[in-house]
Amino acid sequence: MHNGEPLRIAYSPCPNDTFVFDAWAHGRVPGAPALDVTFADIDLTNGMAERGELDVLKVSYAVLPWVLDAYALLPCGGALGRGCGPLVLTREPGTDLGGKTVAVPSERSTAYLLFRLWAADVLAEPVGEVVVLPFHEIMPAVRDGRVDAGLVIHEARFTYQDYGLHKLADMGEHWETTTGLPIPLGAIIAKRALGAETLHALAEAARASVRMAWDDPEASRPYVRAHAQELDPAVADQHIGLYVNEFTAELGEDGYAAVRGLLTRAAAEGLVPAIAPEALAFP
Repeated sequence: MHNGEPLRIAYSPCPNDTFVFDAWAHGRVPGAPALDVTFADIDLTNGMAERGELDVLKVSYAVLPWVLDAYALLPCGGALGRGCGPLVLTREPGTDLGGKTVAVPSERSTAYLLFRLWAADVLAEPVGEVVVLPFHEIMPAVRDGRVDAGLVIHEARFTYQDYGLHKLADMGEHWETTTGLPIPLGAIIAKRALGAETLHALAEAARASVRMAWDDPEASRPYVRAHAQELDPAVADQHIGLYVNEFTAELGEDGYAAVRGLLTRAAAEGLVPAIAPEALAFP
């Protein structure tokens, strides 16, 4: 059992995470374990998970095959969605990506896995080079011709036209059409060494925190706003509406099917190591 020290957690400053964790991080969830919060973008938290840092982390589902030995997947608190997939953007409509350079935000992201699965299905010849750029540099790089295409996530869905860019394809649409399942984006994981009792307390706290945020959306606004400075409040609300949904409260059958489906297909394409059948089970 955990010894009462605050649990060290890292999640992103994005509105969906601050909305979900607001009540818990501020001690408003009765009986929930105390948290010591670090803000870090998902690229950094993925690396932390691979190095076994911190007790609880928000990571990409795509990183699970590398970390499930040490961490358990929580059945709630994460992000799965419909109609919220990553987009491939180009300067000219209808660009053929065969042999071209594509910028992506991270190679250990669900976005990248969905892109690779889409490319394997759809492109006549494979893309040329894949370059990793920080998320905020991708659209300018496509606009300025430094790369031929960019894979974008999150609020870029709402802003890419401002850069004069065109949507070549929606990875989520492709995934949903071919599988019928939601898109697994961000997972909450916790150290298995914390023990089953603490893991269950964490899952309960995450669930309660989400429900409290839904019951009183105004309560979370200061926290959301403080960490999403560059985001218009209306865009922050759109972002929360898209990424905080029934799967955040409970992964459920469809949620688990989506995660298994993504990791199984990705393993079949040689993009990630295969995971053991019971690796996703919550202790």
